[in-house]
Amino acid sequence: MNKNEELMRNGSVWKAIFTMAIPSVVIVLVMIFYNIADMFFIGQLGDAKLVASISVVGPLFSIVAAVAMMLGNGGCSLISAAFGAKDYKRGKNISSLCFWTAVFGGVIISALLILFSTPMLHFLGANEELFASSKQYYIGLSIGAPFMMLSNMLSLILKSEGAVKESFMGNIIGTVLNLILDPIFIMSFKMGVTGAALASVLGNFAATIYYIYYVNKKSNILSLDIHYAMKKPVIILSVISLGLPNAIGSLLSGFAGTFSNQLLGKHGTMSIAAMAAANKCTMITGMTMMGIVMGCQALIAFCYGAQDEARLKEVMRKLTILTVSASTILGIICMMARRNIIQLFIQETSVLDLGVDFVSVLLLSCPIIGIGYIVTGYFQGTNRPAQAIAISILRQGAVLIVSLYVLEHFMGLNGIPIAYVVADVTSAVVASVVYFACRKNVYSQGEFDATNDLKEVC
Repeated sequence: MNKNEELMRNGSVWKAIFTMAIPSVVIVLVMIFYNIADMFFIGQLGDAKLVASISVVGPLFSIVAAVAMMLGNGGCSLISAAFGAKDYKRGKNISSLCFWTAVFGGVIISALLILFSTPMLHFLGANEELFASSKQYYIGLSIGAPFMMLSNMLSLILKSEGAVKESFMGNIIGTVLNLILDPIFIMSFKMGVTGAALASVLGNFAATIYYIYYVNKKSNILSLDIHYAMKKPVIILSVISLGLPNAIGSLLSGFAGTFSNQLLGKHGTMSIAAMAAANKCTMITGMTMMGIVMGCQALIAFCYGAQDEARLKEVMRKLTILTVSASTILGIICMMARRNIIQLFIQETSVLDLGVDFVSVLLLSCPIIGIGYIVTGYFQGTNRPAQAIAISILRQGAVLIVSLYVLEHFMGLNGIPIAYVVADVTSAVVASVVYFACRKNVYSQGEFDATNDLKEVC
């Protein structure tokens, strides 16, 4: 039994949580820097329209992130459960299948994005004022879509065997390269948004190469050998079903961002820029909570695979304490520093003031922002995709999108940030109710049998 397996099976629960969560949170923080790098350096050019262009294109690439997270989280849950059940060969089957699905899927998505670039940009809300600069950024990122998908998927897959540090290293490589190339391409070479896109593509490419090297040379239970994928390709259906909640959440988040931009556009292009900067501020709290849960999802699945009911309950209880405490503290810090954070992207005083107003509302739901992530992670880790999908649809679809249109209609521009708070609070309450109801049913009816689930799936 290696040290990662010993920690997940018998070690202190707090130690296991922090061991899995801290590197994952660092990865997410690195991803935040990666995400805001383009907007930060573009913002230094002093043109809020270019910032708005990046914001317009951003939601589209939720498609790429959705597929990557679907394969990565679904694969991670199945591999970790197999690992807990000591079925090590299964890890090679699933990891290889996820890799080659991402390769072919990334190429297809890239081709479709380029082919339908004009109608997609119009749908995203790129008006005449923003169309030219938005298209430059869009095409650059579309070309690099396969590497974006592979780097994100592989970073999640590595966590299934406890290789959190290696997952972190790949993210560091990609982000540092992006941060180095952004000012060179954007400012020194005067490439503008095209340079920002190129820097992102090269960063994802470098991370992908590192992950492939690790799996091929150092991993014990993961494999990229296509022969493993061809043995039981039907397993991909189980990967998709478990990863679908993440995909749906990411896709609906992208659609919500698009609809939000369309509504903001009614109040002027500068409103889009202000909300884009505001969202970067709130992203710090939301993505950190997502990082904690994603880091511990392998631990949840491992306990489920090992049929350790008591340990699973303890993991969930302490994970909830950690996320609620951390999100509250981060929310307070972001609220106090909100003007300074938004100033990183926006210089115009009127746009800056509007962004600060947006953030002041958006941060109100910080204390409960992690609840939805925890419940979704629990259902994925315990092989219950239907419940996880329902929670994902609730916030980003059924509540958020409807709230955006209703509140904007009655409250105007002020209703848009309020819609996000309404969605967060509603989804947290419903997710908690569903979790306790389903947990009680699972334990009382004796359905806690990961071994049978794995046999049915694989």
